[in-house]
Amino acid sequence: MKVIGIMSGTSLDGVDMIYVDFDDEKVNKYQILAAKTYPYSGDQKKKLYDAFHFDSKQLMELHVDFGSFLGRLAKRFIADFDLPAPDWISSHGHTIFHEPLKGYTFQIGHGAYLMAASEVNTVCDFRPQDIALGGMGAPFAPIGDHILFKEYDYCLNIGGFANVSYEDEKGKRQAHDIVAANFVLNAMAEWLGKPYDEGGKFARQGKIIKDLFNELKVQSNLGDLKLSLGREFVEEKIFPILNKFSNNIYNLLRTYVEFIASEIATSVGKGKMLITGGGAYNDFLIERIKALSETEIIIPDKIIVDFKEALIFALMGYLRVKNKVNVLASVTGARKDHSSGVIYLVPE
Repeated sequence: MKVIGIMSGTSLDGVDMIYVDFDDEKVNKYQILAAKTYPYSGDQKKKLYDAFHFDSKQLMELHVDFGSFLGRLAKRFIADFDLPAPDWISSHGHTIFHEPLKGYTFQIGHGAYLMAASEVNTVCDFRPQDIALGGMGAPFAPIGDHILFKEYDYCLNIGGFANVSYEDEKGKRQAHDIVAANFVLNAMAEWLGKPYDEGGKFARQGKIIKDLFNELKVQSNLGDLKLSLGREFVEEKIFPILNKFSNNIYNLLRTYVEFIASEIATSVGKGKMLITGGGAYNDFLIERIKALSETEIIIPDKIIVDFKEALIFALMGYLRVKNKVNVLASVTGARKDHSSGVIYLVPE
């Protein structure tokens, strides 16, 4: 089955698209035929960032517009690489709100409009069903880690938020968010006029602010939130702390890199750890994780680093179409494993 996976993360780098041909006999055998990130324009990025504060009418307009945009972009992706027509598109959408403890989550990119614009059967809206079943609506990557990357003791993704998955002593997949990562680092880099701190070169120039580090460590006791962090947590808990120490951005970045590395190091033990996501390119952050942890770090080829989440959402769509489990209760806290995702079929 040929599936296009679509992912837009909280770091707002752009839309990740991956075209995957899954072996119907053995799903962990697959071929990636193409992958590309389509960056957002300045206006798109601003609108997606500001949507957190939109009223209901503005949000619904954006929901529809973004769905149509993703459908048109999928068509462009197919044309750019001269790909055969896929069987399905599987879209995560873009998260605006995620408050599982209050019973809701909202990912824009309306699937009906995505299907209509792309003219491809579409699976989307994976998170609400899990929350309705008592889960946190995340993390979802562990199903992919379990099926596609089982040879690693830990699978760490450092995107807008850093999250990890692993198998416990009973062989059950466990996972949780660890810490807000690129969402915070990128915001601070923008204070220096850059979209991100390339290679961690700005952070490398700073010094650790001990009082700031200690305050951040207090906030790292997340309780139930650790299963699934969202922008709300950063806005309410992290940014107010950083604003108190905003006199030197280099020192802020240095301290926050140390905080991320420290939180990751205390969340993993010995073994092999696969690291993916944009944070894998932050050389200074990777150095600090290596220095503070006892884990052997493996950074895979660029396609997996950049597109692992999109690959996993392609897998989730594949499993949903097959009506197989694509969400693990052991990691989300739902009452049972389940097959999640809303399906929109192209009318005949």
